[in-house]
Amino acid sequence: MGKLQKPGETPSRPGEYEERGPRGGQISDPRQVTIEEGDKPLPPTSESGHKWERTGPPRP
Repeated sequence: MGKLQKPGETPSRPGEYEERGPRGGQISDPRQVTIEEGDKPLPPTSESGHKWERTGPPRP
């Protein structure tokens, strides 16, 4: 499991991010976002307490 980041934080690095539960667990119908170089901050999640996890590099 990667580092979890809260909505509103500056992303640690560009890439694909997926919404996770409060402790990093899978949730049903998670939001997925692409963060590119210079994008900030991380967007809001669908529910309070959820966080973002980087799942890979940005897609071309």
